Amino acid sequence: MRRSPLVPTLALAAIALVAPSADAAERSFWNRADMDTTCPPCRDFYQFAEGGWLANTKMPAGYSSYGGFEELADRNEAVLRGILERAAADKGAKSGSDVRRIGDYYAACLDSAQAERAGLAPLKPELEGIDGVKTTRDLAAQLGWMHANGAGAGFGFGAGPDARRSTLTIALAVQGGLGMPERDYYLKTDSASVALRAEYVAHVGRLFGLIGRPDPFGEAARVLALETQLAQASMTRQQRRDPRAVYHKVPFDTLRAWTPGLDWDAYFGRRAMRAPDSINVMQPDFFRGLAACVAGTPLADWQAYLRWHVLRDASPLLSQAFVDEDFAWRRRLTGASEMLPRWKRCIAATDGDLGDLLGREFVKVKFPPAARARALAMVDRLEEALGERIDALEWMSDTTKAAAHVKLKAFADKIGYPDKWKAYEGVAIARTSWIENRRAVNRWDEARTIARIGRPVDKGEWAMSAPTVNAFYSSAFNSINFPAGILQPPFYDPEWDDALNYGAMGAVIGHEMTHGFDDRGRQFDADGNLRDWWTPGDAARYRARADKVVEQFDAYTVNDTLHLNGRVTLGENIADLGGLAVAYAAFEKATAGRPRVIRDGFTPEQRFFLAWARVWRTLETPEDLATLVATDPHSPAIWRVNGPYSNLEEFARAWGCKEGDPMVRKRELRARIW
Repeated sequence: MRRSPLVPTLALAAIALVAPSADAAERSFWNRADMDTTCPPCRDFYQFAEGGWLANTKMPAGYSSYGGFEELADRNEAVLRGILERAAADKGAKSGSDVRRIGDYYAACLDSAQAERAGLAPLKPELEGIDGVKTTRDLAAQLGWMHANGAGAGFGFGAGPDARRSTLTIALAVQGGLGMPERDYYLKTDSASVALRAEYVAHVGRLFGLIGRPDPFGEAARVLALETQLAQASMTRQQRRDPRAVYHKVPFDTLRAWTPGLDWDAYFGRRAMRAPDSINVMQPDFFRGLAACVAGTPLADWQAYLRWHVLRDASPLLSQAFVDEDFAWRRRLTGASEMLPRWKRCIAATDGDLGDLLGREFVKVKFPPAARARALAMVDRLEEALGERIDALEWMSDTTKAAAHVKLKAFADKIGYPDKWKAYEGVAIARTSWIENRRAVNRWDEARTIARIGRPVDKGEWAMSAPTVNAFYSSAFNSINFPAGILQPPFYDPEWDDALNYGAMGAVIGHEMTHGFDDRGRQFDADGNLRDWWTPGDAARYRARADKVVEQFDAYTVNDTLHLNGRVTLGENIADLGGLAVAYAAFEKATAGRPRVIRDGFTPEQRFFLAWARVWRTLETPEDLATLVATDPHSPAIWRVNGPYSNLEEFARAWGCKEGDPMVRKRELRARIW
């Protein structure tokens, strides 16, 4: 639904499901001063709906983007802080209990004095292990040890559903090992990219200086050279969007043959596991390139690279000098003016590491069973609307429609929180060291992941914690997922009228449902298997319609000259367009025959479209926008509003827009899929 920020902005919030009255609830959502009524809605709807807010709102300190998601977190952060501070102060909490563990974790994270006293001591095992790398066998073993402890370097090795047999967990090997956000940061030759790479080397060098390396900037330059080789071997973002392009299930001996010189026996020995019988090597060319890099790069350079990745992962958890240098680089990428307060970072860290323990306490306070039932009822209405729209598609054959209905009816609707919470068995949390607590969770998580290889997939597990303000669709599980954190204003409130609820949360639900049928999701069947269930003619007609969306978003720019990539953002753009169309259809059905009440001078239909714009209003630094375009499949906020609206006849009708207005595309250029 939304991107993950590079700066640790808080994506947590409490839920207010009961408001004192409809009018009061809507006033909390609605403020005419947020609008720019000097801008006609048919010229630039995003500016019309939110221009006043954009002009009058100052970016809060510590943020590189700020909008509906962050407003939600800011209003409710005190609830989560209260949960954790009460837990940390509870001297009577039983050892090993949920309350004791989240309280101890939070307290250890807040203890900056302990981090200062510890200095470099927490890094001693990793750094000594790296110093002991004398052969390529040692290198493979060190990578295995680092991966077992949750450190990212070289590549990714884990487990997940077999894309062609989604009930089975298989081993996965995936490209990785880069310190900058994306491969293009290493390969682009424009002056801004060259300058950023120089700043990256300086950043790595300064961190090397903090641990006393004799040639910190020379080592940093060699790190960049090694990572550039990995980037050259990596798939592009666009290539990775094709699920067939990243499915290469082979016997493990095939991977050995592809990677001569990479000692897998040493790697698995340090991970305390046996080699799997088969594995999905998601990017074979990357692993061939990795093997060549191991063979052709001096071990001293690999040692520098491993030191850097230890520092990259650990710096936010160490003494203030490391924390400051880590933030300086993040500020360069995002434009955030200052670091978030430590307590905010510690709430986010607790949720990230012990999300199910914190989530269970959260829903006790803020998400009663009745709220779950109401949200599920709205999901049911949206699924019904999508089914009716599938039936009405003139470009899709009855054969494919029947298969689409099977997939739709098989959706697993996950609302609020999981039915079974993770217990973090055996994870000991102490107040004495944040970094050691992080490592304990990492070791548990890595061991748990590896133990699943060859076993049935647990399709009841969630990939997000309950307090998270987000939503997602899983193609492998064929599930739509709405954590408790998002089921509140400005997305949803039972006291609002249908126009606001369907325009906000309804469109979010429709967005996630449409992901099941976007350019990627449509390649998976009702059981989550990668299987072609479309007739060739229907697939061709779908691609032709999707290509219109690509062309539209390729033409959009940010920061004046930076173009969006319509192919990379296609899935999210299809989901926005389809989600709004489905939500509007459900809204019309829900309100059929009712009086059309004018509120604040706007019809229910107009309020529907204002609600979606309210959700997506966002301030962003130029640096953050540039990073978004370079790394993320989501489009910037303005185009998540104006982009789909310019294709919707329902929008034009609600606002009296005519062909020729900027917010109305020529009929032959409009994209309409679902």
